[in-house]
Amino acid sequence: MINEKQKLIDIIADFAETVAIYLSDDVYKKLNELADGEKQENAKTMYECMLKDLKLADELHRPICQDTGVLQFFLDVGTKFPYINDLKDIIEKAIVKATEKTPLRPNIVDPIGEHNTGNNIGCNTPYIEYNLVPDSSDLTVKLYMAGGGCSLPGRSKVLMPLEGIEGVKKFVYETITEWGVNACPPLTVGIGLGTCAATSAVLSKKALLRPIGIRNENEDIAKLEEEFENELNSIGIAPLGFGGTNSVLGVNIECAGRHPATRGVGLTTGCWATRKGEMVIHSDLNAELLSHKRLKRKI
Repeated sequence: MINEKQKLIDIIADFAETVAIYLSDDVYKKLNELADGEKQENAKTMYECMLKDLKLADELHRPICQDTGVLQFFLDVGTKFPYINDLKDIIEKAIVKATEKTPLRPNIVDPIGEHNTGNNIGCNTPYIEYNLVPDSSDLTVKLYMAGGGCSLPGRSKVLMPLEGIEGVKKFVYETITEWGVNACPPLTVGIGLGTCAATSAVLSKKALLRPIGIRNENEDIAKLEEEFENELNSIGIAPLGFGGTNSVLGVNIECAGRHPATRGVGLTTGCWATRKGEMVIHSDLNAELLSHKRLKRKI
């Protein structure tokens, strides 16, 4: 059992390393599409810098960005997964290992003070959210590296219900136009619609983790995603605030039923190097890397 737990620690540590060094397939594809379609000279130069950065990260086996963020895990845990009781300890040990090996920059400081823990472990950090899957023996792991810059535009608010969808649009457009340049565009934008500030914020983070180009199953929400993309692309801040054709890589929306007296909206952004990943670990500890298939590598 000890050797098996260590193997699971190694798998998650390698997964974190992969997410830090390589863009997921959807972000990589979209970034190259925007670079190929750009006409403005300043913007083309910025894209050339981004793509050179990706090339060097691969060649030197080092993180894409020095800010490897705060690690946030979203787990779909099968109730029959044999290591369900040990996951928090396993993930923490994996992050300590990745911090030393990859290396990941130690980013975690005390909530009030400035003391750095030195290993990316701290109060309720890494963030871990569990979703139980009945009768399954698999573990699906989604990881997001929340960098400082891309977290700055994050907002969540409860609107008066009569503000309607136009109030949601105003909130999103004002947030991106005022704060989006701080997050190193072109941005991945996640939007959450719910009842309160907390649920809307979490939904926006989950929206961010959905692959770019995969629309919401709800037809009306999918149309709204497309509208947001078109409108946000028209503001011209990207890439890296130097001006350009596109300001977003994509816009995803997740929603939940709301109270009739409230209209919650949350927004989370990812930078041009939105570092996210997804893998599934089977009960025999064979793992499949779902988000980085182009790498053709095993975890």
